[in-house]
Amino acid sequence: MDDTLALKESVLFYLDRSGGLVKLVQDCELFDDPQHSEAVYRFCVSVNPSDVMDLDPVLGDQVLHDPLAATRLFRSVCFISIKTLSLIEKIHTENQVNVILKLTHLPPFPEYTLDLRASPRSYGTSRPFAMEGLVVAVTRTTKYTQGARFLCSDEGCPCSTGFHHIRVHSPGATESATVRNDFSCLVCRAPLREDVTFRVLGDKQLVELIHVGVLPLLNVHPPSSLRYQSVTLFLRDELCHSMRLGRLYRVLGTPALVHQWPGVTWSVEANSVQAWEPVYPHQVSEGFQALLKATAGSPWRFPGLLAHSFGCDVVPPGRYNTLKLALLLSLVQTTPDSADTFHSLDLLALASDTLLIDRLMAYSLSLAVRGVRHQLQGEMFASLSRDEHGAGTANIHAGSALLASGGVCMLGDLGGYRKDKLDAIQSVLESRAVGVFVPGRKYGEETDQQLSFPVRCSFWALADSTEPLLRRSSTLLGTAEMGPKPSQLAESFGLVVRCSDTVGGEAVLAQTAHTLSQAVTPGSQPLYPASVQLPFQDYQEFLAHARGLSVGLSSGAEKMIHGYYMASRRVRSDQNHGVNVSVASVKLLQVLLITLAEAHCKLCLRTTVQAEDALMAVLLCENAITLRQGASVLVIPPDAAFPCALGGDVGALRQRELLLDDLQQDVLRFIYAYAPGANSYIAEE
Repeated sequence: MDDTLALKESVLFYLDRSGGLVKLVQDCELFDDPQHSEAVYRFCVSVNPSDVMDLDPVLGDQVLHDPLAATRLFRSVCFISIKTLSLIEKIHTENQVNVILKLTHLPPFPEYTLDLRASPRSYGTSRPFAMEGLVVAVTRTTKYTQGARFLCSDEGCPCSTGFHHIRVHSPGATESATVRNDFSCLVCRAPLREDVTFRVLGDKQLVELIHVGVLPLLNVHPPSSLRYQSVTLFLRDELCHSMRLGRLYRVLGTPALVHQWPGVTWSVEANSVQAWEPVYPHQVSEGFQALLKATAGSPWRFPGLLAHSFGCDVVPPGRYNTLKLALLLSLVQTTPDSADTFHSLDLLALASDTLLIDRLMAYSLSLAVRGVRHQLQGEMFASLSRDEHGAGTANIHAGSALLASGGVCMLGDLGGYRKDKLDAIQSVLESRAVGVFVPGRKYGEETDQQLSFPVRCSFWALADSTEPLLRRSSTLLGTAEMGPKPSQLAESFGLVVRCSDTVGGEAVLAQTAHTLSQAVTPGSQPLYPASVQLPFQDYQEFLAHARGLSVGLSSGAEKMIHGYYMASRRVRSDQNHGVNVSVASVKLLQVLLITLAEAHCKLCLRTTVQAEDALMAVLLCENAITLRQGASVLVIPPDAAFPCALGGDVGALRQRELLLDDLQQDVLRFIYAYAPGANSYIAEE
């Protein structure tokens, strides 16, 4: 008795010192409505295990290892406080107070961490654990019973009135453990009957969580035979809708074994949820630092050399430079931050050799912070199934696009998709959301529902340019063949790149020699001694460092982006100058320009976007619009980012820089001639 009293004193002292008593008074004001009476009043108490352990080690041990006993102590103290301060007159017994202890954290030791790969599940004492994982499925919100009032059926028993028999939900318990018709009175053993007018309902949502080790398997082709089993989380009340499909979370929860005849299911009752992203140590390698120092005199030389030598395991240096630069920009700009704003950089590659482009994209996908390769037989966006845990609602499973949240989803060759799939891809690219129709009759609801889930990933796709569909009549207006894909779908992709070989048949011979050398002597010696070749691990660390940079627009970059946007909008809306562009494409143009300029700045490891970064964004955007809609009065080469071949020597690099300087002047003249008010910020000379 003395020990229990000492623990209650420690609880009271902790609540007073941590502000818990003040919050209790504020919560009671919400319940103090004379027109409304409930059987159970629910209070959430924030508990810091470290502070409790410093105050009273015995109480701290109970919080960590016997949470039910600790909850009873906190409930008793809260009830006494409510009655002493006369906060809620409608509370008559301690049973009416339902206290939920919300843990802020757990000790960072292996004993308090639950590895979701561990099997079999623990059958020990029910206590909180910390776990981390990826959300792969969620259900709709349903109702459950927080608490209920029962009365004795014998009118002569004192328990036939009042609040003597109160049942509340406990972690891991099913609905039948809280409410059913075979309970008996503790005084006279007569049957109990529920007073349904005092039943308190809450919200419940089920979430499927899987170990983060599944992420490296999502970009493997063919699919890996390794399988991970998901764990079911129960989110209740304020935790509902706190977890989204495709996101990573750190969860504090209590494992529970739920007996559902004829089997037993293992699940976790969530206590707190926090968005989480793994942090990997990274630094720019000496090779990248030396290359950056050697190219410091030019803003275009460093990213140009990176694109020239990138992907040497797949293609020889210098082939598909524009595509490789676009892939690097997409990898840098696609970040897994938890913010609601997400700037995607979608990419569509047009090529005659789709197999080689597919291999290059797959190689680049392994460098993404999270890369998912969509399989044609799999689900791209979302699918439905019936919940298997008794909730009687629909279970929504994440497809490839939702699983790639914060990363890249590789669609592969669009030639293998049916028309309905292509329409769905176009709709998602335009709205950045996935719509899921839930038929109410099939999943136990009165009405049908249309749910929407945000898509926060970049899409990579490729198409065969040799299949004739759209053929321009003039070289000036763009002779690129878009292939069998509708032009509306191509407009949905932010960046369209034509993968052409400027050297003709020599590229095929170079690729053949490259493939044979890789097959005969893989990794024995550098295949191209004169070219910059950096290890794959160095690229991973470099891209991870570049993603974390925060950049801002300079005055010169902002003027060029705004000027080109206004000039292009004016010219392309005039049929006398070029092909008319849809309103949606024009609205997305400015966002795409800023995204590309920021990505190019990060790729150069700078924090201020310069006019040279803006020029590269303008050239890539103008080439993409020309491929989709035809050229305007601004005439630039088909591969404007690399107007000449890079042989790796200083002369070729200098020639490229001179050509880019000329293109910059062409862009400025275009802005001066067609952008409204351009003469106020661009000099005529």
